[in-house]
Amino acid sequence: QVQLVESGGGLVQPGGSLRLSCAASGSIFSITAMGWYRQAPGKQRELVAAITSGGSTNYADSVKGRFTISRDNAKNTVYLQMNSLKPEDTAVYYCNADLPGRDSWGQGTQVTVSS
Repeated sequence: QVQLVESGGGLVQPGGSLRLSCAASGSIFSITAMGWYRQAPGKQRELVAAITSGGSTNYADSVKGRFTISRDNAKNTVYLQMNSLKPEDTAVYYCNADLPGRDSWGQGTQVTVSS
């Protein structure tokens, strides 16, 4: 079992930056990849960025060049640095961990981009 706790969300103006954190605990040795997803009201949850245990990364086209996913294995934490934020980035952001045969999800953190 893996538990995930996100933090770092908030209100930011367009063009601003936020850094989200996801702290993992439990059977973290079983995690093969971690990712950030987001869901806006009335929208489907979508993948924003992912990082594998080997360090490979993938990004949604809408955030390429603006967002960076990284990890600190010693702290069991994954980060999402979000720069040049746009109003369309407004959503609840969720951390996800891939385990054999199942997923683990955090509680979500709200990101609002508005002037």
